[in-house]
Amino acid sequence: MNEQCLLVLIAPPPLEESLVDFLLEREGFSGFSLHQIDGSPAHGTLSLAEQVTGRKRQVMFQVHAGLADARELVAQIRETFRGAGLHYWIAPLLEAGPIP
Repeated sequence: MNEQCLLVLIAPPPLEESLVDFLLEREGFSGFSLHQIDGSPAHGTLSLAEQVTGRKRQVMFQVHAGLADARELVAQIRETFRGAGLHYWIAPLLEAGPIP
């Protein structure tokens, strides 16, 4: 059985549409959620205005997938978006599914 997980991907807003297109072309998961978020990356990466507020606008994708599929997706993202300032994590899911 393929262990279920949640892949979370954090990206700069200019990459939102490219990542949406990229994910829509992939298989191995049933879809994704997209959220506008504020983050606090390393201080040296913040603009002057972001330093004042202490946060940076980002987009967050959440993908529910099998662990092997999530790892393959990360490998594809790494190859396609190398150097684009993305951050990710994969966390196990204890339970997930539709609620009838």
